[in-house]
Amino acid sequence: MKKTVMIKRRYEFKILFSKGKISYGSNITMYILKNKFSHNKLGIAVGKKSGRAVDRNKVKRLIRENYRIFEDNVKCGYNILISVNKKSDVRNVDFYDIKKDMEKLFRKSGLWVEKI
Repeated sequence: MKKTVMIKRRYEFKILFSKGKISYGSNITMYILKNKFSHNKLGIAVGKKSGRAVDRNKVKRLIRENYRIFEDNVKCGYNILISVNKKSDVRNVDFYDIKKDMEKLFRKSGLWVEKI
């Protein structure tokens, strides 16, 4: 299992938002930018307009868990920012919706590697 470092600094989020390659899904948006390291850095952004703190934290947990499952199938050396779409209702988003979106976006962006 790989060790993924979380993005926590504001300037790292700003760089990803401005220079990252964008892929849109039905519930999430993914920003991807190559980094200089041999590991991935993951950031999760959920805006306050998405819902109450309980709902936002639940969505963040679901995204983290799905990424943990897909971690072995994702290429190394990238900064990945996953943002929840403003129009999606976070109360009705479940684990499988996010899983389907994340797999689709990883394949679309070319980061998906099939493992046996």
